[in-house]
Amino acid sequence: MQAIPEATTTPGKQLLTPNDHTLIMIDFQSQMAFATKSIDAVALRNNAALVARAAQGFGVSTILTTVAESSFSGPMFDEIADAFPGKPMLDRTSMNTWEDAAVIAEVNRLGKPRFVLAGLWTSVCIVGPALSAIDQGFEVYVIADACGDISAEAHDRAMDRMVQAGAQPMTSLQYLLELQRDWARGETYELTTGIARQLGGAYGLGITYAKRMFGASEGH
Repeated sequence: MQAIPEATTTPGKQLLTPNDHTLIMIDFQSQMAFATKSIDAVALRNNAALVARAAQGFGVSTILTTVAESSFSGPMFDEIADAFPGKPMLDRTSMNTWEDAAVIAEVNRLGKPRFVLAGLWTSVCIVGPALSAIDQGFEVYVIADACGDISAEAHDRAMDRMVQAGAQPMTSLQYLLELQRDWARGETYELTTGIARQLGGAYGLGITYAKRMFGASEGH
């Protein structure tokens, strides 16, 4: 008879922490957004802002990259650039971020075993680095609702392809809350709830209501 394992309070190894991964935000640019139909533009910008604010607040290693910024695609969304003032945008010619020498130099400098990807379009600019990183032995997570494509079909099949290859899907709010993970972590409590209140949709409204009406706090 197989022994029953003993449960402990140790978190699962697949859970993300602020220090164990690099976030790569890819091609959140006007020209890419114009043709994105799998997600509403307002929701896309909101989710991208939530991810950027979470990463900046928790000190996550982050790479921001664009494609043909000055000649075709336009600047990175303000919601992302504003979260990382002064951070350089690594501009590429390659559709696959993983084939860009400057990006890979930064990947190796940061030296993280895991990557979290978000950007436009899912089927090209996210699939490329996801499959490339997995092939080289890295773990990959994809923030599905901070990605978009020219159709729901294109986005969904791209997500299927990456998951089948070993990528782990998640959402923008899940990313924020996984970085916090314990409301007793007081040093980031206000950061997390502040981002959620502003960008977390109905969940954020619930936080505002509970605090205003009852003085509630998740950490107590």
